[in-house]
Amino acid sequence: MGRYYSGDIEGKFWFGVQPSNDANFFGVEGQAPHLEYYFVKDDLPKIQSGIDTCLKHLGDMKAKLDKFFDEREMYSKELLEDALNISKEETDRFLEWYARLELGNEILKCVKENNECSFSAEL
Repeated sequence: MGRYYSGDIEGKFWFGVQPSNDANFFGVEGQAPHLEYYFVKDDLPKIQSGIDTCLKHLGDMKAKLDKFFDEREMYSKELLEDALNISKEETDRFLEWYARLELGNEILKCVKENNECSFSAEL
């Protein structure tokens, strides 16, 4: 069971890591009653700023997380903690930023290719 987003981009929010309104971080507020997002070319600076913030918070850990996830299809927080020698609190924090970065990159790519990106997110 999980929460999905669909439209111009599609995916699944990271369970226990990523809230349904995480796309708000990239400069557009989701519209109720469901979270509906519509990004346009004018939003590119806000999207890029959000991505840059994610990268700043991840620092050197981004490359380690990329390698970790490239080598497996499934993970547990405990496995990640052991593999990267980090605490549970660090794991939670880094996963939140990593999941957010993935979403931001999807939004950025979609807007660059289509001049817009719209999707809805399950609550």
